[in-house]
Amino acid sequence: MSRRANPFSAGKVALVLLVGASAFLLFLYAIGAGWTGDSRRSATGHANSNALDGYSALVTLLERRGYSVEVARDRAVRQEQVLMILTPGLTTDPAELQELMQARRFAGPTLVILPKWMSAPLPAELGGDAPSDWVRLSGGFTPVWFEQVEDFEPMELGVGSTRGWSGLGYSGQLPDQEYIQAVIDIPEKQLFPIITDTEGDLLAGYWNRGGFHPYLADAAGVRFSEEEEYLQDEGTYPLVIVAEPDLMNNYGMADMTRARAAVDMIDATMDGYEYNIVFDMTLPGYGTAENLLTLAFRPPFLAATLCLLIAFMVIGWRAFRRFGPPVAEDEVFARGKTQLARNGAALVERARRWHLLGAPYASMMAGRVAALLNIRIQDAEHREEAIDAALARRGLAGTNFREKAHALRNARGPAEMIRAASALKAIERMLTR
Repeated sequence: MSRRANPFSAGKVALVLLVGASAFLLFLYAIGAGWTGDSRRSATGHANSNALDGYSALVTLLERRGYSVEVARDRAVRQEQVLMILTPGLTTDPAELQELMQARRFAGPTLVILPKWMSAPLPAELGGDAPSDWVRLSGGFTPVWFEQVEDFEPMELGVGSTRGWSGLGYSGQLPDQEYIQAVIDIPEKQLFPIITDTEGDLLAGYWNRGGFHPYLADAAGVRFSEEEEYLQDEGTYPLVIVAEPDLMNNYGMADMTRARAAVDMIDATMDGYEYNIVFDMTLPGYGTAENLLTLAFRPPFLAATLCLLIAFMVIGWRAFRRFGPPVAEDEVFARGKTQLARNGAALVERARRWHLLGAPYASMMAGRVAALLNIRIQDAEHREEAIDAALARRGLAGTNFREKAHALRNARGPAEMIRAASALKAIERMLTR
């Protein structure tokens, strides 16, 4: 006997499973890629942006010059020994930036490019056939959080016009000479200038945190005495602050001189070592977190993932290789008194409750033997005495029913119980011959 054929074909079932699995994997990938609709993602001042205030040109330039460059969305990279380039936005949390700069002090060299521009898409009447990443810049938006960063608090950030810039052996003009962002007041002289404008204000400099950085000191024209160099800590990594982003963004990379100065500043920040360069995407709001999809394909979880995929393939192959409709299952319990007795016996055997069978079986046999001997006594003890007396009158004095019934009630193991029950059954057979 078999059931009726399945109304769904194997192809349709496979299609449903494929669509469901694909949707689930896409959902996991979207979490890992950071497709969360974060409003901060409207900012364009990051390494993947082709807008004027983005840094994709610097990324491409460094890659073509042979550097190992990575654009990282994972916060775990912050602890690695790499040259990390931070591009905070106008809405960055100052406490997070301060904590990150402190953590990087003993992790690896860091270069921080301060924001200046506010970008917006081109209006419809001006955009025309322009690429989607073209933007319109508006100035006057120096980071309001600058003085809220503990390390920056003694300094003052200002804007104004200039006639040009110089440093690292280069000089030239900036893309927008009327709106220049610079550090105009450094009370404690902890920030040594690497690039300045014609007015002497600092456009880029390195932070003196007691570390030994000979390449940066040479780029800034700073000379330390032997005693000062002896006290400097070689375990402290460099920190470079770029106050004028037009020195390194796409707007600034349009000029060869500024591009060369940007590369030389990065080389000086490495301080003679060859680090991998990582552009951080978490501060602009493009960070991502670990998820099950990415973890599943990394050691040590990769082995378990492969085993699970192979198991799914085997199960699917077995399911689709079945021929014809499934056979109807047999009934769990067969009908009839015999099967009912077997089921009860199996239950007793599984539960290991043999000792509960002795007394009921002895009472049942006493009733059956008493009926054969025409004994109508209801009391169990008196009935068994009457059975022994009746057996003695029939010449079966050696057959003691009460003794055998008592042995059955006290039996515990299966073998002992079967022997005692067989003895009572033998008395019944003698009376029915």
